[in-house]
Amino acid sequence: MSHPQRRERIVSEAEAASWVSDGMTIAIGEPGPMAVIRQLVRRGVKDLTVVGSGVALDLLIAAGCVRKTIAYYVGGGAGGAVAPSFRRAAEAGEIEVWECEEGIVAAGLRAAAQGLPFLPWRGGLGTSLPDVNPDLKLMTDPIRGETLIAVPAIEVDVAFLHAAHADAYGNVQHIGGPGWLDLFLYRAADRCAVQVEKIVANEDVRANPAATTIAGVDGVIRAPWGAHPFYSRGWYVQDRAFTRLYVDAATAAAQHGDRGPLEAFLTTYCIEPETHADYLERVGVRQLLTLHEY
Repeated sequence: MSHPQRRERIVSEAEAASWVSDGMTIAIGEPGPMAVIRQLVRRGVKDLTVVGSGVALDLLIAAGCVRKTIAYYVGGGAGGAVAPSFRRAAEAGEIEVWECEEGIVAAGLRAAAQGLPFLPWRGGLGTSLPDVNPDLKLMTDPIRGETLIAVPAIEVDVAFLHAAHADAYGNVQHIGGPGWLDLFLYRAADRCAVQVEKIVANEDVRANPAATTIAGVDGVIRAPWGAHPFYSRGWYVQDRAFTRLYVDAATAAAQHGDRGPLEAFLTTYCIEPETHADYLERVGVRQLLTLHEY
C-alpha cells in the first residue's frame, strides 16, 4: 500500500520534453539522455541556452535548437577534437559561446543551487577567460585580499539526466556513480527529469538507501537503451558505429555545406520516430544486442 503523500512521477519522454519552451536554459547530463534530446529536436524548440557537452549538445545545435552554449568542452565523440556542428555554428557566429572551464561551470551551478548571485573561483586566473567572457569578474577576496574570479550563478530551468534505475517516486540510483556534473545540474535546476533503464520497486531502493544518488526528481522516464548511442553503466557500451554516422553527416554539412546526409539523419532518427520505442526499432535489436558490457 503506497503512502498517501507520495505520488508517482513516471512521465513519457514526450511529456518531459514538453516542459521546455523556446528561450529556456536546459542542462543535459552524461551520458546523454538521448530519448528526451530527440524529442526536443522533434518539437523544434528554439533559442535554448544549453549546459552540456559532446554529441548530445552538437545534435541540438545541428537541429537549430541552440542560441547559447555553456560548456567547457564540446568533443567530436568519434575521434574529432571538436564537434562539427558546434565548430561551424561558433565560427559563423550563429551561437553564443560562454567561455569557461569545468570548475567555472561547477561554481556557477553551485551558486544557483545555493541561491547566491555568484561564487568565487581560482581556476582561470592568469588566463584570457575573464577577457573573452565578460560575465567573469575579477574580485578581491575580502578575507585574504587575494584576487579571485566571481562566477555568476548558472540558473537552469530544466535538467535532463540518465541513470541506471529509479523507483516510481523519483528516487534515482546510478551504477558506478553519477556522470559528469549531473548532481550539480540537478541541484541548480528548477525541474529535473531522469531517464532510467529500469523502474524498480520502492522496496528495492529502501533496501539499499546509500545507493540513492538523487531523491525525489520531478519526472522519471522509463527508457531502456535511452542513452543510445552513448553508454549506460551496468547496461551497455557506446555504439561507436552509430555515433560515426552522425559525426560524418554533421562534418559534411559543416565543412562542405552538404546538409543532405545530416537532414536525412535527423529525419530518420529524431523527427519520424514518434516515441523512443520507434527509435529503437530504427536502430534494430541486432545492433543493440552487440553493445553488451561484458
